[in-house]
Amino acid sequence: MLKDGKRRGETTHKFEAGGELGPIENRNEYEQRLEALPPEEKELALQSMRFADFCRYFAGKKMDIPPQVLDRIQGLSTFSIADRIRILKDANQRLMEYLNDVGQDSKIRQ
Repeated sequence: MLKDGKRRGETTHKFEAGGELGPIENRNEYEQRLEALPPEEKELALQSMRFADFCRYFAGKKMDIPPQVLDRIQGLSTFSIADRIRILKDANQRLMEYLNDVGQDSKIRQ
């Protein structure tokens, strides 16, 4: 039993598809939840989503995320929301620049 009287299995269901904190498949539902957030939390969600998109892209291309970006976001949850937004924006910008640089380098080598 957990502190709130729930069993461990009951708690994990909320993170599964269809659960309260699970992935959102329906784009309309996602946008409704996003719009319901306070402005600062909405911006954090957007920046986090962009970073997650970069991670998926890098994984799909079998590329490593640059270590300096990973170092920068380490311990992100310990910062204030405003600092998290700033750090994620910076990380996203660095990843865009990195991809641009890698793309230019590959064109030069061809």
